[in-house]
Amino acid sequence: MEKLTGKDKELVRESWESLGKNKVPHGVVMFTRLFELDPNLLSLFPYNMKNGSMQDCLSSPEFLEHVAKVMLVIDAAVSNLDDLNSLEDYLINLGRKHEAVGVKIQSFAVVGESLLYMLQRSLGPAYTAALRQAWLNVYGFVVAAMSSGWRENGERDSD
Repeated sequence: MEKLTGKDKELVRESWESLGKNKVPHGVVMFTRLFELDPNLLSLFPYNMKNGSMQDCLSSPEFLEHVAKVMLVIDAAVSNLDDLNSLEDYLINLGRKHEAVGVKIQSFAVVGESLLYMLQRSLGPAYTAALRQAWLNVYGFVVAAMSSGWRENGERDSD
């Protein structure tokens, strides 16, 4: 991960703040894109799926609660940009949990693409190359920590 500059931190904070207080609708956009990019991930979210459809999942209260938690993780990263290392243990544990429920490590990249898509769609012209890179830097840290936990858990499972 590249080191975050003061400008990167400012761009990330401002862009995240501009999404407003209720970030769940933005999270739904992100997950909709995630499922479009990798429909197999939908099977990890069997919430209220009578017909196995993406819409059933996206509209279920349990799924929306999961989306809210994901957005809180992003909130935490944005709030701790000056000391991302303070989140490392939490993110490592989150990586372990994701491995345990069957998330493949390659899916982290698709989540990153989906996050960037949501930001681009939500921010419109305010989404610049510099902003994209700043978010990539933040997400790179998150993925590195989660991947560490994911690998640790996978190694423990194979013992």
